[in-house]
Amino acid sequence: MLEVIGAIVYAALYATLVGVLVGFSPARPSTKLALTAAAALWGVLIVTIAGLGLGVTGAVGRLPIPVVAFAVFLALLFGAWGARRQFRDALLSVPLPVLVALNAGRVAGILMAISAAQGRLSAPFGPAAGWGDALTGALAIPVAAIAAAGGKNRGWVFAWNLLGAADLINAVTLGALSAPGTPFRVFTEGPGTAVMGRPSVDHRPDDARPDLWPDPLCGRREDHI
Repeated sequence: MLEVIGAIVYAALYATLVGVLVGFSPARPSTKLALTAAAALWGVLIVTIAGLGLGVTGAVGRLPIPVVAFAVFLALLFGAWGARRQFRDALLSVPLPVLVALNAGRVAGILMAISAAQGRLSAPFGPAAGWGDALTGALAIPVAAIAAAGGKNRGWVFAWNLLGAADLINAVTLGALSAPGTPFRVFTEGPGTAVMGRPSVDHRPDDARPDLWPDPLCGRREDHI
């Protein structure tokens, strides 16, 4: 049952994020359609890899595939940010309160915490990443309201963005160090993060954590207010 809930929630989060970012973009309709199609293909690709069992460490080498997918995605994201002005303008056109509010979906991180409590994910990765996401998501709507009000309260937005970014770095680091079968695994007790490479409650449809995109974008968006 938990797997079904997770699949529905993460698929909905992915669709919402893509829809909002593409919808607010000033790009032409044909470009928006192409971006939506590319996002859909990415999701299908990652879910297919997980469904075939290729996301588990050892299936195609000793590197954790979810971490590799995340690194590739970030490289593409920030590469496009640095190389394409149109890409930057499109992302910066999304209002800051909207970018912050999109992170509300991170409350779904509680599913990871539940999985850790059930022994499907190892500590400290499961509890830290799960509750970190949940806390960031729970604060997203109040912080979005602060961002919308403007004024002298931007410090709260900055502090929240640091919290979300720290959670992202912490989750990726602990996940990589907990992945079974890798030469650099540090946290060796428990099942590790093997479940992250399968289509289950802990597997995002994109496996590149799109629910976390707004973190680095929020920081850049603040510079342009």
